[in-house]
Amino acid sequence: MPRLAIADGFVQHARSAETLDQLHCSLIQCCADMNLRYFALLHHVDFARAGAEVVRLHNYPASWQGWFDENRLGTSDPVLRASHSASIGFPWSAVPRMIKLTAADQSVLSQARIVGIGDGFTVPVHVPGEINGSCSFAVPVGEEFPTSLYPIAQLIGGFAFEAARRISHRRGMWTVGRPTLTDRQIDCVLWAARGKTDLEISIILGISHETVIQHLKMARERYGVQKRAMLAVRALFDGLISFSDILKF
Repeated sequence: MPRLAIADGFVQHARSAETLDQLHCSLIQCCADMNLRYFALLHHVDFARAGAEVVRLHNYPASWQGWFDENRLGTSDPVLRASHSASIGFPWSAVPRMIKLTAADQSVLSQARIVGIGDGFTVPVHVPGEINGSCSFAVPVGEEFPTSLYPIAQLIGGFAFEAARRISHRRGMWTVGRPTLTDRQIDCVLWAARGKTDLEISIILGISHETVIQHLKMARERYGVQKRAMLAVRALFDGLISFSDILKF
């Protein structure tokens, strides 16, 4: 299935999801469309002690969840720890370069392979004032995660977590507003979502480099986010930009 159709299909279902169970079903379908086996969207907490307000959606083997919770890996899993130092998605093959792996970390990675979880890609989510989270996608052991899926996994992973935040907000967890951006600010956000640098955006739009910096700074402030990736996700969720806009470039 074409990437645009996958993204648009997921957006349609995730944006209208009213429960986490509905979002879970949307992620299962999205993985099937991308020919990926696993996903895990979760807060980084000790789930043995966590309350009902935290988010955890996944389709990993049940044996993995039991072992994960027994060993309290919600705060120590090496992939999750690596995500704390990243602002954009990363392949799991990069984890040894991101953090120093201990013998315990190697054991965790080995156990994941034993239960069938192979190569993967994780999208970190850092929202000021909230618990760190992430959305990961993975393939079975013996398969390689397609590098061509990195960009769409980045956007879908961030979008999925934002959907979970907004569903949870209806349970009283967060206050989420919809800010207003100018047309030129939206233009800058769109080109940033396409991966362009501030300088490249200034050339494309015919405005100064400093003006682009200020437009994106103002957009981030209005959304209350610090990273460009999360800004793109928020703008996608609010309909200011669309996957069609991003992927047709």
